[in-house]
Formats: sequence, C-alpha cells, structure tokens
Amino acid sequence: MKTTITDIKLINLPKIEDPRGSLSFIEEENQIPFAIERTYWIYDVPGGQSHGGHAFIDQHEFIVALSGSFDVAVDDGMETKTYSLNRSYYGLYIPNGLWRQLNNFSTNSLAIILSSTIFSEDDYIRDYQEFLKFKRL
Repeated sequence: MKTTITDIKLINLPKIEDPRGSLSFIEEENQIPFAIERTYWIYDVPGGQSHGGHAFIDQHEFIVALSGSFDVAVDDGMETKTYSLNRSYYGLYIPNGLWRQLNNFSTNSLAIILSSTIFSEDDYIRDYQEFLKFKRL
C-alpha cells in the first residue's frame, strides 16, 4: 500500500459568519474527495482518553471536531504525524491504508467522521503488526 503521511490533508471548510452565529458545511466530492456512504460520531469519551487505533484497507474518512478538541495521530508505517483538531470549520482527510488513533479528548468533545464506505469489519486492520505487514505488500 503506497499511501503515506503526505496524502493526509487538513481541509478548511466554508465558514459563514453572521451576528446570530456561524455556519459551516461539507459537501461530498466538493470539500472532501469522496462520496459519503456513512457518518458516525464519537462522544462521551472521558477527558484525556483515546479512541481508535486501527487502519482501513479501503475506507477513506474525514474527521471534524464539532465540539471540544482531540488529537489525531496518523502513521504510515514509517512516520507518524499528529494533528490537533479543535475548530468545527476544518477537518482532517485521511485516505485508506494509514493507521490512525484519536487521543487527548477534551471533556465533552464531539468528533464526527464521514466515511467513504459502509461498515465492514473486514475493512479494519486492528493489529499494528498486521498493519505493518499490509504496508509492505
């Protein structure tokens, strides 16, 4: 798998400001480079905890911190880079074939993840050593 850290993109989303508040949006194949097949969110994670720790064979995802903050550590088997997400008007595009883990959740944070595929357990690589073998293919 040839996907590397350089394929990750931090994407600024449209932000419409108004005296009543701000509005941002995401459109598939416009702000993000895939059609959305599934959306899920992560919440009620105790402050400072982690979530994830896996890679996807096919799935691409786009992660936004709708509320609060957390870090996303992404690993391509050779290098690891950490991104801090703490604004709801930008998100992190992670292509398939990269190990990712969400860390350091602030209390009451809310992560929304847009996915390019429906859920399939067969798409997950949950063991880091298996991920490294996968990357050598």
